[in-house]
Amino acid sequence: MRIALGQLWQESNTFNPLRTTRANFEAFGVLRGDAILREMAETNELGGMIQSLRAWPSPPELVGLVRLPAWPAGTLTAETFDWIKQEIVESVQAAGKIDAVLLALHGSLVSEEHADVEGEILQAVREVIGKSTPLVATLDLHAHVTPAMIAAADAQVLFHTIPHVDVQSTGRRGAELLRRMLLDGARPTVAWQPVPVVLPAEVANSEEPGNIAALRKARLQFWEQQPGVLSAGVATVQPWLDVPQLGSAVVVVTDNDQKLASEICQELAADLWQAREQYLPQLTELPAAVQVALHGEGLTVLSDSADATTSGSIGNGTAFLAEVLKHDWPRPALLAMFAPHIVEQAVAAGVGVSREFTFGTQPQTDFVQPLTATMQVDKIFPTAFTLSGHLGSNLKIDLGTSVLLRHGNVCLVVTTRSGPHFAPELFRAAGLEPFAAQLLVAKSPCGFRAAYREAAARILNVRSPGAAPADFWNLPFQQITHPVWPWDDFTWVPKPLLK
Repeated sequence: MRIALGQLWQESNTFNPLRTTRANFEAFGVLRGDAILREMAETNELGGMIQSLRAWPSPPELVGLVRLPAWPAGTLTAETFDWIKQEIVESVQAAGKIDAVLLALHGSLVSEEHADVEGEILQAVREVIGKSTPLVATLDLHAHVTPAMIAAADAQVLFHTIPHVDVQSTGRRGAELLRRMLLDGARPTVAWQPVPVVLPAEVANSEEPGNIAALRKARLQFWEQQPGVLSAGVATVQPWLDVPQLGSAVVVVTDNDQKLASEICQELAADLWQAREQYLPQLTELPAAVQVALHGEGLTVLSDSADATTSGSIGNGTAFLAEVLKHDWPRPALLAMFAPHIVEQAVAAGVGVSREFTFGTQPQTDFVQPLTATMQVDKIFPTAFTLSGHLGSNLKIDLGTSVLLRHGNVCLVVTTRSGPHFAPELFRAAGLEPFAAQLLVAKSPCGFRAAYREAAARILNVRSPGAAPADFWNLPFQQITHPVWPWDDFTWVPKPLLK
């Protein structure tokens, strides 16, 4: 038995003006063929898939297709989409006779010409392998699940957690579903329900007891433990996608039981709709949040969610830096920024040199006000580390050359590439200890809590400008389909669709 594995991973933010290109994927780490099996055996969804498949009573032969990862960012260029599709289709064609395909996808990838990249890719793979070859896809909890994705794949398996600490176990769940199909004769029946809600991520913490997301995670795990249920997932969608039919979704897969699939799907969809207002966060104004950090004991972590690189925002916002620089900090105040031109200027100046830097000018956007400040180049260093926790399980990250700029105890890490601008490992690469700081600004809406919830004295969600704000409904959406909450106020009753 031969099973093929591949990955396409990126989350789009259509309000980020920086287009995603082939170079973004190549910088993160494209892998092909057997290199996937060697290098990803302990990492993220692919690692979970590989481990699970190799534990089968008679392990199948594994065939590596292609791994195409890039950090969340702006819309794919048309040329990049064509390259991605060609890479995946040709890898499947070159695999020869295969008995099944497992794909690790995100589910919210948009190109200049295609609002549903994953749907296009799944359809293309299906055309190569035919109707009878099993095709199973794993998806992020923030996937934008579409009719094309449902139609092309036999089954979908979604993350259950935010912060996303179950990436590897989701891969194992996908492989287990495939095992039940191939070895136990399971026949997937899919019930899915688009839910016309788009929800902020700030307070949806599935790892906080009593949180609405934690209760939902427990319910999903309960259903997946029941006989005849192959998978159950709720996708609360990437909010910063200006595409038609934007909304959340419920996907339930049973073993040839339409009634059970429909009943579970209807329950989960109705619950999500009824709980929608619980997702609205309370945001602290930026000056007030900084004052809390300045006068508070212990570590204060502020969420710069609007400029979150994990949400596909640019990561070059200046609002937090401008406010933090107004004050003298008795202990370190740590921030991070994606600004290649600042790195170039700092490297040219050299370590120990103080000079003026103008932040927030590349690219120029309505979200960012330029800020000029004098800072000292404290360190120039390569930024490569392994991320485990939110988004990563032994995930290698390389942000290229970075610099540490200082102004008193204000410490700014500036990177050449976008990435996890919340991770403790990023600050440690600069020689900073994040848990000993007075203030840390995390460019993440919720996932950063996995790293800081035990160490921080307090965590605040802060209102600030950027391409990924919590109050996303104030952005200039033009393509979304109405009615959809929170833009519109209306009544709604779920009516699950069956495949």
